[in-house]
Amino acid sequence: MYQIIHLSAECYPVAKVGGLGDVVGALPKYLNQAGFSSCVVMPRYNLKWNSNHSSQSVYNGVCENEHYSIPFHIVKAQQEELGFDLFMVDIPDLLFRDSVYGYDDDPLRFLFYQQAVLQWLSSWDQKPAVVHAHDHHCGYTAFMLKNCYVFNGLNQIKTIFTIHNGLYTAPIPHSYAKYFPHFPKEVSGLLEWDNCLDPLATAIKCSDKVSTVSAGYLLELQADAGSYTWLYREYAYKSYGILNGIDTQVWDPKTDVSLPAKLEDNKWTRFKQENKAAICLANGLNPQLPLCVFIGRLATEKGGDLIVPAVGEFVHQTKAMNFYLLGSGATHVENQFRHISSVFPQHVVNYIGYNETLAHQLYAAADFLLMPSLVEPCGLNQLYALRYGTVPIVRSVGGLKDSVKDYGDFEGYGIRFNRADSEDIIYSFYRALDLYQNKTAFYRVRDIAVNLDFSWEKAVNQYIWVYQN
Repeated sequence: MYQIIHLSAECYPVAKVGGLGDVVGALPKYLNQAGFSSCVVMPRYNLKWNSNHSSQSVYNGVCENEHYSIPFHIVKAQQEELGFDLFMVDIPDLLFRDSVYGYDDDPLRFLFYQQAVLQWLSSWDQKPAVVHAHDHHCGYTAFMLKNCYVFNGLNQIKTIFTIHNGLYTAPIPHSYAKYFPHFPKEVSGLLEWDNCLDPLATAIKCSDKVSTVSAGYLLELQADAGSYTWLYREYAYKSYGILNGIDTQVWDPKTDVSLPAKLEDNKWTRFKQENKAAICLANGLNPQLPLCVFIGRLATEKGGDLIVPAVGEFVHQTKAMNFYLLGSGATHVENQFRHISSVFPQHVVNYIGYNETLAHQLYAAADFLLMPSLVEPCGLNQLYALRYGTVPIVRSVGGLKDSVKDYGDFEGYGIRFNRADSEDIIYSFYRALDLYQNKTAFYRVRDIAVNLDFSWEKAVNQYIWVYQN
């Protein structure tokens, strides 16, 4: 039976909205390779992956008390390519929808998903050692496991809660308490924070261990997380910051099927030139100029509002660098992307939307990657960039500060700036241009980058240590 059960709203390649999906799609695979039996239990959505893969029903149940009755099924995906067993909670009316998030009843959707998982675990003869819940969508799991009468048989299981992004908390009114299985009145305070029921606060209070996806982000939360700051400080004794890894089997320049040209014999200059030429030829850009890309969500927290002012001013000042902007999110930022591409069509290209294949191609083609995040719990894009020989330009925050060392320092391999404004970004562009024009220095920085180890093989050992403690 499984030792470690992962609960998550996302899991790549089944359902991915952000970095959460990448982590949950990799961590259990590498745990299994390390000898720790691990699986994932997630909601079943109406997404392409499920349409292309069959599943087998393994359990039927009902979440119920006097206020609700929600039938559910647990199905096991019929696949071998993931490297771990994947189970899905099937509640057709609540979970089987075209998107992962964005519905008015999201709090109930994920609450009943968690209940269904725990009811299924209650039927197991041999219980798992650890339930690992990811982000606020699974924030009530530890509370219900330890306190709800119907789950009394599970309260010896240890729990860990990982915060992938503490900005998202999803508090709900007290009236939602009737949708929980019955629990003693005296523990109701564990659910409460700021006069609401709060899954993030509940998970921090109730889980045996808490982790964030970088040590730097944990320190930032303990320093200033608004009304949650006290919580992070109070429970610092059981909290850990573990920098995410990347799946080096998926992100491998030698075998990546998305790329026009693969890495051969570690000839990085040829690899970069050939992939860059393919992107530039397809988009009318001059491949002799350095190429800087942005790949991500167009949200304020990711620095979305800073990108176009910085790129626009820099291109206006000097036509010495090209930009490819890939992302979607805030409508006004999407429109800014479209506008700047129309003003500087020979230097700025945009792609509005999500395109995994194109993202791989851009990491391989680019000389630089921009990440101007206001908040960045870990960040994976900078790790993908380093793996593909692309120099990251990042703001010194959270996991970016932990994982990127400025090339001005000894053995540095990136470009860091401090302020969240376009002036600092523009200055970083000029530093990037100077570095690119000094080929000896540029190749030295790239050689350092591609020899770094941000693999899950390294990161998973830290999770194993936490599980064993």
